[in-house]
Amino acid sequence: MRWSLFGTVGLTLLAVGCGDGGNKAPDGLDNEPVQQSLKLESFNDCSGLERYIEDTATKQMRASLEQQKPGYWDRFGRGRGGVVFGPMPAEDSAGGGNMSSGGGSQAPKDSTGTNNQVEGVHESDFVQNDGTRIFVLSGNRLYAHRSWPAEQLTLASTLEVEGWPREMLLDEHHRLVIISQVAQSLPGVPAKTNGGVGGSMVPMADIACYGFNCGYYNADSTKVTTVDVSDVAHPTVVDQVYLPGIFSQARRVDSNVRLVLADAFRWPEDVKFWVDYSEDLYKDEDKLTQAIDALIKSNEKSIRANTLDKWLPAGRHVDASGVTTSLPTSCGDFYRSNAPSALGFVTVASLDLDARTAAPGRTSLVAEPGTVYASKQSLYLAHPHYWWWPLPGQKDFTYLHKFDLSQPGRAVYVGSGTVEGTPIDQFAMDEYEGVLRMATTVTTRIPEPEHPDWWWGRTTTASRVTTLGVKDGHLAELGRSEDLADGERIFSARFVGDRGYVVTFLQVDPLFTFDLSDPAHPHKVGELKVPGFSTYMHPVGDHHLLTLGIHREANGGCCGTSTVKLSLFDVGDLANPKEVSTQLVGEAYGWSEALYEHKAFNYFAAKGLVAIPFTDYSRSYSSYESYWQNFRTELRVFRVDLAAGISPVGALPMSDLFKTMNMPQWSYYYVPDVRRSVMADDYVYAISDAGVRVSKVDSLQTPLVTVPFPASTP
Repeated sequence: MRWSLFGTVGLTLLAVGCGDGGNKAPDGLDNEPVQQSLKLESFNDCSGLERYIEDTATKQMRASLEQQKPGYWDRFGRGRGGVVFGPMPAEDSAGGGNMSSGGGSQAPKDSTGTNNQVEGVHESDFVQNDGTRIFVLSGNRLYAHRSWPAEQLTLASTLEVEGWPREMLLDEHHRLVIISQVAQSLPGVPAKTNGGVGGSMVPMADIACYGFNCGYYNADSTKVTTVDVSDVAHPTVVDQVYLPGIFSQARRVDSNVRLVLADAFRWPEDVKFWVDYSEDLYKDEDKLTQAIDALIKSNEKSIRANTLDKWLPAGRHVDASGVTTSLPTSCGDFYRSNAPSALGFVTVASLDLDARTAAPGRTSLVAEPGTVYASKQSLYLAHPHYWWWPLPGQKDFTYLHKFDLSQPGRAVYVGSGTVEGTPIDQFAMDEYEGVLRMATTVTTRIPEPEHPDWWWGRTTTASRVTTLGVKDGHLAELGRSEDLADGERIFSARFVGDRGYVVTFLQVDPLFTFDLSDPAHPHKVGELKVPGFSTYMHPVGDHHLLTLGIHREANGGCCGTSTVKLSLFDVGDLANPKEVSTQLVGEAYGWSEALYEHKAFNYFAAKGLVAIPFTDYSRSYSSYESYWQNFRTELRVFRVDLAAGISPVGALPMSDLFKTMNMPQWSYYYVPDVRRSVMADDYVYAISDAGVRVSKVDSLQTPLVTVPFPASTP
């Protein structure tokens, strides 16, 4: 799997929910009610911003240390050895262009590009294609290929990228925007914990990387490198920007690039989150309490003495001639929420590629990162709030912030709102004719009469679709559907025009169809139950959905055999959706990155083809070595015919392109599996961190050209 850093950025300051908060914590650190009149407020001056940061940091630090006092957790029926930080688990719920450039010959008639959620809103990925050229980020290098004609696939050039390359965007003017993580030794100690409140400041990301070369986990800044690739054999760096924070996502509309960054909160280096251990101290509860109180006082003194330039270090800009310009913080660009929030900084950075000399516009929130959705006109940030501790009566809520993207180089705050429940991913959000539609699962905690000692109760779930619009500077609820699928959770969602589709799962997968033509009255129209669940839905034409998910037998229980499954649904009649064709992909234990990453799912409408990466292994292995000998990774290709259904075309193998033994750079981030594909006319390209391979559609098992990447340790 591919890990995300964002569960480790910042520390949850206060968890939020409804009700009176139940048991009280000392010093007012009890559960707080949800803010139903959510808004962002800007800072009038830098002193106000610094004061807010230091007040928030002090409260966070105090909360962490208070929980270490003797007897703190006894009131909840658990000692310090049984502390559970963060939210309790829900234990009861289960297109590319046709450019001809860079020395290639005439472009293909049709080809695929990045699988974007919204037409015209380009999403960043580690692969970019324009029909005649394929660019791949692997390890610490950019690999630029001439890809057309397919029989002449060749590596035209490589470019070493500073830091750890993450993703990139390509525009029609041959500008490649590469995003990488770099370590600049910013001041302070970054908050890297398990996302819960208090406890030790364990660097979880560093532990996760132990023994692997996944270096970006230790980075503290994002670098944006703009490269002129008009001559694919000689890529030229024309612009470099360094900004504090860890990259989350990027979007491009025309020449405007928007990046979402999550900047970890950095504590003064002398702030400590535990009292130095001694046997005598920890045997004497009174002395330990006094020592913690003294540490709180000392920590607050260090926090108050810190300066704003250390809380918020400057970025820098390097132009084509090498001239460096500082990009200091503008306090007026920062906003705070009137609801309790996490201790960290989320920034929407806007770059206008047609005005490279201009500093990127930055709009920053003192908040935690969350789900990002962008249309051509708007960008939404959605982040949940967690309870301080779980108790019956609590319910999930999500906070939403909307930004207008109509100004090049600037994201302008529009308004905020609160929604019950949480979205599963970006596809659970969609803007249509100015209305935001959002599919959420609402988890509610209720008492457990059969187990009165379960002070945390148990959870129930329900799902719904909510519509929101801007009213008087707020994102106000316009309407909501009825609750559906009691006890299940949303596994995928998709909105197409004035229709919506939601898949929930317990053991049987209901596909729900919604009529959203009246935002004030969104309502369920139809329902279809099939075994398993879908994790991604792709519209095909006006009346069909192509889905990817997991097939499970209806009576298979929680741990029954599961298989990757492609399905085609006819949703022309919303009241009676039908599963018209299915294909099981591989056998049990196989998997595909496309199950959780939509950019790995590649539908070629012009040819009626779909390609997904697939990885599997033989279960007959008896040792580590034989495991890798029986390991296989390939690109599976299927034909999609609305009348005839789904049929397999074949597999393009890639297993021979990597070596496992003595290759320490293969890691959880840098993997040998097939991960992406490109299709152009009658050719299919498979892409992994090890190289690119191309075959004809009608003879996938016989590669035409293979371009391996040199082994490199990032």
